Amino acid sequence: MFVTGSRFRAHWMLPAVFITFACLRSFSAESFRVATYNVEGYLDVATQTRNPKSMEAKKKVRESIQAINPDVLALQEIGNPAALDELRASLKLTGVDFPYWEHVAGHDTNIHVAILSKFPFVARRPHTNESFLLSGRRYHASRGFADVDIQVSSNYSFTLISGHLKSKRPVGSGDEAELRVEEAKLLRDIVEQRFTADPAVHLVVLGDFNDTKDSATLKIILGRARRKLVDTRPAERNGDSCGPGHLRKITWTHYFSTEDSYSRIDYLLLSSAMARTWLTNETYVLALPDWGIASDHRPITAAFKTTDP
Repeated sequence: MFVTGSRFRAHWMLPAVFITFACLRSFSAESFRVATYNVEGYLDVATQTRNPKSMEAKKKVRESIQAINPDVLALQEIGNPAALDELRASLKLTGVDFPYWEHVAGHDTNIHVAILSKFPFVARRPHTNESFLLSGRRYHASRGFADVDIQVSSNYSFTLISGHLKSKRPVGSGDEAELRVEEAKLLRDIVEQRFTADPAVHLVVLGDFNDTKDSATLKIILGRARRKLVDTRPAERNGDSCGPGHLRKITWTHYFSTEDSYSRIDYLLLSSAMARTWLTNETYVLALPDWGIASDHRPITAAFKTTDP
């Protein structure tokens, strides 16, 4: 199941390509910003296993998004479509308007992935029922994968794929690390489809992958050879200098209370074509006071030019 929308809701049942070009405004942006943010159970109603997000936490989420002011925002752990509508409406009141949106659900009935955009979608390919075999047993990916083409200007578009892989919390149905690796393979398969359709695709792959950069999970998603993705490795803007020529980058994005640990498990990855338009000095982890009120994750962001060098 997925839900999609824009300010042109009267046409939402029409083919995606028709919707976009029929409604395309005349954009003149020379650059744009993409971000990803796990908003930790942004629910508006209680479920059997989760409570609604508090008003204080929601306010801090909005503050974080306002601080970045992205043009395209991938969300993980958003609740049902009503919760996404509430977030969009609340952001609009602060001047951050996302008229285009998509909500993609998987087998987890509580939390989902979504995309908010200031630009229209050219195409949508929601992946809502991905599955794999492990030790002779069929499993489904807990969350769906969002897969969209976004029209930034009349002559520039890019593809965005967002995911939220299995967490490190143990489950009774199997080894969490093995399950996460299999979900990573599903995600990489989607990436390969986009490369096969267009080897020079402008592609952003982002989200909460729940593993570190040297893990099997990340190696699978990154790929190899000509189709290898580039890790933007966002860091705090106030790096910890340790001497001339040296800078210790603060890159962690998540606090795991079970282990009392901080790690980088949220990523913003690029195809080589997309990397050519990447503005490296506009790429960072957002560092706000009291960030943990909003979520156990911190958002990351990168900016891009709308012209190839």
